[in-house]
Amino acid sequence: MPAIHTAAIDLGATSGRVIVGTYNEGRLDLREVHRFPNQFHTIRERCYWDVPGLYTRIRQGLLLAAEAEPELASCGVDTWAVDSVLLDADGRLVFPAHAYRDERTRPYVDALAKDGIEKVYEWTGIPNQAINTSLQLQELLVRYPSLPEIAQRCLLLSDYYNFLLSGVPENEISIASSTQLLEVGGNRYSREALGFFGIPRKWFEGPSLAGKRVGPVVAIEALADTQVILVPGHDTACAFDAMPTDPEHTDIYLSSGTWSLVGFESDEPVAGPAALEEYVSNERIGDGRYRPIRNIMGLWLLEQLLPSFRERPQSDEEWAELIRSAESEPAPGELIDVTDPGLFNPESMKEAVDAQLTSRSIRPPDSLSGYTRLICESLGAGHAAAVRTFESLTGKQFDRILIVGGGSRNRLLCQATAERAGIPVVSFSLEGTAVGNIASQLITLGVVRNLATFRAELLEQLDKQTYEPA
Repeated sequence: MPAIHTAAIDLGATSGRVIVGTYNEGRLDLREVHRFPNQFHTIRERCYWDVPGLYTRIRQGLLLAAEAEPELASCGVDTWAVDSVLLDADGRLVFPAHAYRDERTRPYVDALAKDGIEKVYEWTGIPNQAINTSLQLQELLVRYPSLPEIAQRCLLLSDYYNFLLSGVPENEISIASSTQLLEVGGNRYSREALGFFGIPRKWFEGPSLAGKRVGPVVAIEALADTQVILVPGHDTACAFDAMPTDPEHTDIYLSSGTWSLVGFESDEPVAGPAALEEYVSNERIGDGRYRPIRNIMGLWLLEQLLPSFRERPQSDEEWAELIRSAESEPAPGELIDVTDPGLFNPESMKEAVDAQLTSRSIRPPDSLSGYTRLICESLGAGHAAAVRTFESLTGKQFDRILIVGGGSRNRLLCQATAERAGIPVVSFSLEGTAVGNIASQLITLGVVRNLATFRAELLEQLDKQTYEPA
């Protein structure tokens, strides 16, 4: 069989990239053809994404992909979760796309916490979080009650970019499950949840399972023979698909980036009052099964701390030097509470961290390396707490933590996680989200039998490093 070329369009909250995957006789080779920054923009205290700008970057990336591999079989889009766009009957944007770090939903979080979250969690399996699509749409509908007269469809961002490329609107299940609007026990949108939040039923259809051919790329003439494939739209679902789990072990997964997402694959949700209390989010895998996770503030803490320091890393070598310097710092006696809402989107992350520490009579670090050590140790403790939560709720015992994402290259973070969880952390040299995206395309194209086969092939070609607890 000749080599097959696919393109993963992988959009994260701080950067995006287009990666070409070439699959040939069981081996996958990756080539990044386009990388670009991404950030939300604040206008009069409201936060928005540059949706048209990102689409321009996607088009540029796909043209570069087609230039690199003219016979590009397919492409697929994954993005961060929860943020959405509203379209009219002609597919035209009717409202700017808010970013999830906008604080406009805070009153609705508080109201739901006082009345209704137990019912909503029973319906959807998703806890009360300010980022939820349900609360974002509720806020818009309260502020603009005539919006349903214009808006006819709601698409999450990965769905929207699929639509722009193919002309076909689809709601995909993995990213749909992040909305707090999908039935926890089925593959349909919850009428009860939609009614509770006052969201029109007509805004959503499906959702569809991943692994569907949406249609050809009609938006770019040079890619008219390239299929748009519905991959898992949520980047975390793609990252989890890429985990080369060993069938002989019971593994828990950690996707470490702007957020730390700790979870595992399951045929059943992890539900009930105890799960709600622990903020367990029953999101979905692209095939409809469950991906219970704990969502923890991730390396966003370190990313947002950097602007407070004159000298900060600008290259991979400088990042490695910062981690080495942080490793030589003494282990902190006290840690940051990484669940503190004050760290969600402060004007100054350093001031927010310092305020939390001083409120507990703890002296803040005096250098960037000291803060880096503190943040990595605190995240390690958060990861360990999530593992213990899932063991308590399910009766399972996890033997290893498999980590992918930017944090997998951070030795200090990996070792801190292993120490505090008391089990090995296995780090893979793996572009997790892009690989999971490509895996879905290859399976849909019939090139690879299934995900288990893909993982087994992938494991043989990966470098890995294991961090053992002391």
